[in-house]
Amino acid sequence: MEFCDECGSMMKAEDGLWVCGSCGYEKPKDPEAEYVLTEDQEASEVIETGDGEDSGLPTTDAQCPECGNDRAHWYMQQIRAADESETRFFVCTECEHKWREDDH
Repeated sequence: MEFCDECGSMMKAEDGLWVCGSCGYEKPKDPEAEYVLTEDQEASEVIETGDGEDSGLPTTDAQCPECGNDRAHWYMQQIRAADESETRFFVCTECEHKWREDDH
């Protein structure tokens, strides 16, 4: 099992790469390592925003860096040490582009 260096989410294997389903970060698989993959390990825990405002996630005013839309769904996740602040994740309500904001 591999975890994303960027957001801490579980990564899935795709064509010799580990790919994060949350932020899209990719890294090559170690060719020397032996992996046992099952369907349960390949399932990702992606937050689905769905269509419209029924995502269950709150919305806020946030400028999408991809399409310029001014509304986004948001959620917070602790991805660093417990004594550091949480990271805010945004999902555009128009194009569903995902980005993050932290206090660095």
